[in-house]
Amino acid sequence: MTQTRPPVQTIPAPPPAPTTTRTGQPYEYRRSPLVEPDWTRFPGWRAVTRDQWESAQWQRVNCVKNIKQLRTVLGDTVDDTFYADLEADQRALATMSMLVTPQMINTMAPYGPPTTETLLADPIRRYMIPVASDRRTDWPSHPYATRDSLHEHDMWVAEGLTHRYPTKVLAELLSTCPQYCGHCTRMDLVGNSTPTVDKLKLSLKPVDRYDAHISYLKAHPGVRDVVVSGGDVANVPWRNLESYLMRLLEIETIRDIRLATKALMGLPQHWLQPDVVEGLERVARTAARRGVNLAIHTHVNHAQSLTPLVARAAQTALDIGVRDVRNQGVLMRGVNATSTDLLDLCFALQGEAGILPYYFYMCDMIPNAEHWRVPVWHAQQLQHDIMGYLPGYATPRIVCDVPFVGKRWVHMVTEYDRERGISYWTKNYRTSIESADLEALSKRYAYYDPIDTLPEAGQQWWRVHRDD
Repeated sequence: MTQTRPPVQTIPAPPPAPTTTRTGQPYEYRRSPLVEPDWTRFPGWRAVTRDQWESAQWQRVNCVKNIKQLRTVLGDTVDDTFYADLEADQRALATMSMLVTPQMINTMAPYGPPTTETLLADPIRRYMIPVASDRRTDWPSHPYATRDSLHEHDMWVAEGLTHRYPTKVLAELLSTCPQYCGHCTRMDLVGNSTPTVDKLKLSLKPVDRYDAHISYLKAHPGVRDVVVSGGDVANVPWRNLESYLMRLLEIETIRDIRLATKALMGLPQHWLQPDVVEGLERVARTAARRGVNLAIHTHVNHAQSLTPLVARAAQTALDIGVRDVRNQGVLMRGVNATSTDLLDLCFALQGEAGILPYYFYMCDMIPNAEHWRVPVWHAQQLQHDIMGYLPGYATPRIVCDVPFVGKRWVHMVTEYDRERGISYWTKNYRTSIESADLEALSKRYAYYDPIDTLPEAGQQWWRVHRDD
């Protein structure tokens, strides 16, 4: 049968933000139905059919992994200055190697054929394909930035199993994803090594790693909640993932299981494959029968990323028995750090895609991320500004993931030196590495704002004390 190209779907540019009048609102809601952008606007995909586009295998085979492949997709619509900018970043600054699905690229500059200007300004491109000119030259990294900023590796109780909270663990099943985000908090482990970062490696065979997880959880009945992640669970062969989840469901003390997958948005085709759908339904039915809450957590940072395919993948998961599909985004300058961007995204998630807005994390203190990070006061202002528009159950919490502490709502700060950008936080539990620390619950833990956001006096203080 001859396959035809899909009809062209022209997406009109969004209307300008309304001007607030004396009787107007700071944010005006307008419903925006989801649209799948026309992928044939890219020279390299002009002959791609709908059947190909909706194939998970085609998407994976045609991921963009290097500048040469990106040139093939973009053709001559983007000039050489962009590629030189990208090459400079890949050579000296990037903490993640390039890997971007066609689905994700198709949501970049969606309002017409991409140009250098529209691509440079695009919020999805800014965090998925960073270029050198995006990053700061004065403070590219905070002096206290670290490769494993949350110390997850320090809290491994078995390879890939982080016991950070009293009743919850993070299970990293593998160290790969279908796509790599420039701001990845697990840049120490996830993805291929870059010229900047020689990545850690998981050493155990997967079967031995999984056995170690299950053994630990059986021996620690105080753990009731398992976040199954990586990497991304969409890269675990389904048979292996289903086996792991069924073994978790056999542990009587496990009451919550959350599957972490950006691929629900970046590669929805994976979650629509018949074998994956059928397998997930088996897991969901078993979880429901045993009274376990099964949820999917995805990672969407901008409304442009939401398309009908993403909504179909989310709705399919809900239809077959997954209790919730939730979103955990990351606040990033140049991507979504305005109240309008956050509200547009949350209304698209909750109202159009069936995904519950859950958290927005402040971008973590990893190397070369200062151009993305926002200060605590900015996050507090955003939390204030988005309140009252969304239903209460769909109003996300904005949180700061404080090293050695964990998630804290941004208004829970104990003390805040705005001039030097140092906030202090307390906690009410011990991590797995603090069982003998009598002062863990009484000490204060520091978090640091991006230095370029500080007043001049604060910036000068850091110039003097940057090596302390």
